[in-house]
Amino acid sequence: MHYIRQLPNYLRLLVGLLTDPRVSGMDKLLVAGALAYIVMPVDLVPDFIPFFGEVDDVYLLVLALQRLIGNAGRATLLAHWSGAAEDLADMNLRAVFSAAAFFLPARIRRRLRGAMR
Repeated sequence: MHYIRQLPNYLRLLVGLLTDPRVSGMDKLLVAGALAYIVMPVDLVPDFIPFFGEVDDVYLLVLALQRLIGNAGRATLLAHWSGAAEDLADMNLRAVFSAAAFFLPARIRRRLRGAMR
């Protein structure tokens, strides 16, 4: 529940990073591409393919967001973060991505947790 309450802070962080000139244009482009892929009606991996078809959208977005956050630098992250600074620790960001996986079906969550270990 903590991460769900933090959602406005994470959204502000995302918007801030995407508009910040200090952040790499390639990282911004990857996030924008992942978002475009999610809303695109045609998938490269069709949804009827078990597991991969169901999580490819989310997986690409998570990878792009991890790269964006990892490459932005601590000072840039803190400039756009309105929550507690300790919530931006690496382990906490992994917990955020795990919490986001909560909204996926249970079978897919189990496979993702196994793949991330």
